[in-house]
Amino acid sequence: MKRLLSSIILACLTLAPAAAQGGGKADTQKLGMALDYFAGGKYHEALMMFLKLDKKYKLNPRFKAYIGICYYHEWEYAEACKYLDEAIPELDVYSPDERSVYYNAAAESHFELSQYDKAVPLYEKLTLVCRPKEKGDALFRLGFCYLFKEDKDKAAEYFKSALAYYNKFPRKDRASRISQLENMIKGCESNM
Repeated sequence: MKRLLSSIILACLTLAPAAAQGGGKADTQKLGMALDYFAGGKYHEALMMFLKLDKKYKLNPRFKAYIGICYYHEWEYAEACKYLDEAIPELDVYSPDERSVYYNAAAESHFELSQYDKAVPLYEKLTLVCRPKEKGDALFRLGFCYLFKEDKDKAAEYFKSALAYYNKFPRKDRASRISQLENMIKGCESNM
């Protein structure tokens, strides 16, 4: 989320005046506060302010994505999906790092709702824009999507890809994940 901070600050500086049209300085300050809460990880507070501003002004797609991110962090996955699914198609102009945050939150939200057919394309888009060291996590989740859809061939394929990324970008906290992946691959292949 830290990599979004510079984007949020830029958004605040460039988009706050637009929100203030017809609302005055108070609404510009509210938008700034909502962005500060968002950047500080205070998603509930940011959500409350964004929703009030959205009701009054109909916020742009980027701010709608922020609302979706807030809902995601509040574990309100259906609402997160509603906002992110609406906003994501209009956010192609933003940096890959920023889009990866939106794709991840949307994919994870659909995953948590057991909507694997909707999660799969979002995870696939995530693999195209995320940093290489983050790709293993998206591939790992894709493996589970296919496992839960009972396609063990594809699940094993994605688990193997995830394992390759975890081995290429090692971290101490991934030892158990690597062991889990090795077992998942064996399990998928033994049931083919």
